[in-house]
Amino acid sequence: MQIDELIRFKKEALTHLTKELLPFWTDRMIDKENGGYITHFDKDGNDTGEDEKSLIAQARCLYTISSAIRAGYGTEEYLGFAKHGADFLIDKMWDMEHGGFFWMLNRKGNIINDKKIVYGLSFSIYALSEYTLATGDQRGIVYAEKVFDLIQKYCVDSYYGGYFEMFGKDWTLANAGSAGGDRKTLDVHMHLMEAYTTLYEVSRKEVHRRKLLEVIQILLNRMMHQNYKTGIPQFWANWEIAPQIKFDIIWGWDRYTEEGSKNNATDNTCFGHNAEFAWLFMHALQILEEDKSNYKKLFKTIFDHTVDNGIDTKFGGVFVEGSHKGGVYDKEKEFWQQAEVMIGVLDAVILFDDEKYWDAYKNVHTFVFEKVINKKVGEWYPLLSRKGEPIWTHMGHSWKINYHTVRAMIQSINRLDTLIKKH
Repeated sequence: MQIDELIRFKKEALTHLTKELLPFWTDRMIDKENGGYITHFDKDGNDTGEDEKSLIAQARCLYTISSAIRAGYGTEEYLGFAKHGADFLIDKMWDMEHGGFFWMLNRKGNIINDKKIVYGLSFSIYALSEYTLATGDQRGIVYAEKVFDLIQKYCVDSYYGGYFEMFGKDWTLANAGSAGGDRKTLDVHMHLMEAYTTLYEVSRKEVHRRKLLEVIQILLNRMMHQNYKTGIPQFWANWEIAPQIKFDIIWGWDRYTEEGSKNNATDNTCFGHNAEFAWLFMHALQILEEDKSNYKKLFKTIFDHTVDNGIDTKFGGVFVEGSHKGGVYDKEKEFWQQAEVMIGVLDAVILFDDEKYWDAYKNVHTFVFEKVINKKVGEWYPLLSRKGEPIWTHMGHSWKINYHTVRAMIQSINRLDTLIKKH
């Protein structure tokens, strides 16, 4: 690891963040007519006209703008962009009757889907907490706490532990099967850890600390493979491993393409999620003021599995999924997994000072900058073949937004700065 390499990678990330990524979104996403953010763009960065505003996309956009302000990249104009998103979330998406945020509105702010989905609600906590930290607007923490309290009231499984995730407008638990009422997912519990971390950072309330520690223990003791320390995607309510299925509210679904399939629906782990969990857990420990060195063995196991199995040493980048014991099932390349592994392996470099993790970072950084970034507009392709040929080409929709890409650059720059100072 040479100082000139560190400086070059940081310069590339900083230029990409400030000259391409952030301008892509700030030039396009403000809906001046209806409020909130426009989130659907084609490969050329043009508005597709899709008539929806999802909780997940609105919250992620609010988080992204707020995080940029907080990290020192936002101009005075960004404060207005953030308030614009917070206004829409609070004034249009909040359920005045039952509490919580609706899952989906149309562009004008009319309800399309009134369900309460914990995946989206977790991001509302995350975004609104970040918004208060960035701007000082206390509405953020007020509504973040309201959502937190509703989740504790309606979503906790008081028998087996953890959280149910899919509910109707009035917080009635969804049906079993594809409606999701009988499942618990790694994805949602990990994002609750992420949300509770930022909520506790701003509130410093003991109840938020306790629930953060509780969800961490659920992740460690229930949702990670006890031998390999890899994440297990889906569970039944009683914590038995459940086959990974496509939910009606879509995520966690499979693409059975030539390169993108798995051999066993109950034996798959996601390299991106594992790296994301590790760095988010490290961040939670920092906010909790707990010593992360107590978990060094765990972190090494996770990062070694990610690097040894998930990094494509032939074509570059991060594979999607493989078996817990090792190997690869899905050899496609998803944008968000590249983003999360970049952050994670830099944390591994800092924690272990091992060239192996630096080589992994260089691999993924190079793949992203050569293949994943759409050079015409500055955002990332969502899905590519193993060789780096775009399969999906849209720049934005409800599930592909700025949260992973912008966050990856902000967090990577922070870590590269740490490594530069060490040298």
